[in-house]
Amino acid sequence: MLEELAIVVKTDSQHTWVTSTQQSACGGCLQKAACTTHVLGNVLKRNPVLVDNNLSLAIGDHVLVSIEESHLLRAALTLYLLPLLAVFIGVGLTDSFLAGTDNADSWLAVSALISLLLALLFINRIHRNWLPRPTVSKKVTPAAYECLGN
Repeated sequence: MLEELAIVVKTDSQHTWVTSTQQSACGGCLQKAACTTHVLGNVLKRNPVLVDNNLSLAIGDHVLVSIEESHLLRAALTLYLLPLLAVFIGVGLTDSFLAGTDNADSWLAVSALISLLLALLFINRIHRNWLPRPTVSKKVTPAAYECLGN
């Protein structure tokens, strides 16, 4: 399980948005390429991220956000392989129907672009239901937060 310290930046009755805190050890660490904390921290610090939450939280609360490695792997495979497969299938079908015709190469390029866009739209639709979001593991008190690195 990948875990990262975060701060609640927005919350309502159903959703919670968090942003990452700067880890003091990650700034000068030579192992950034292999560090999962560094990777998850980079994703979280760019923009607020919607997370699943069962706790009562307020803006400014420090929390521990976690996600299973298998969920991250499933999301990566979906985001990389699905568009690639869609492009190959779209170009293959177009090539089988238009083999030997004039401007076949132009139609192959158009079908590749259309296939890619359809795959991205499909991923956007399934993102909310099929790809899991990170969850808030626990609320971290300020004293414990200082001990964890800040």
